[in-house]
Order: sequence, then C-alpha cells, then structure tokens
Amino acid sequence: MSDPVRIERNGPVTTVILNRPAARNAVNGPTAAALYAAFDEFDRDDAASVAVLWGDGGTFCAGADL
Repeated sequence: MSDPVRIERNGPVTTVILNRPAARNAVNGPTAAALYAAFDEFDRDDAASVAVLWGDGGTFCAGADL
C-alpha cells in the first residue's frame, strides 16, 4: 500500500500530493493525519516558503471519504 500523501521538495517549494487516485483522492482518517504531518513539517522547515497542494491521478480531491 502506498502512502496517502507524498511530499516533493524543489528549493523553497514544497508540493504536498494527495496520493489516493483510485478513491479520487478522497480524504479518510489516515490521509487527514498524513496531511497534518506534511504541513506541520512544512511549517517547521525554515527553508520552505511555498506549499502547493496537488492531487495525483487527474483529480484534485473528491472531499471526505465517507
């Protein structure tokens, strides 16, 4: 099973990628926790100045995974 959120860094830009394309990147409990951790890590990184939230697989996010 792959991580529900991936992080890519390019200089000061951090891209946080929702990685559940089969579920149209819907956010469930583990995904919400991974998003929190990713943005917490971004916030603590003094070298990072821009965060981009992206959805893998052609869909940004379907919302909550009910």
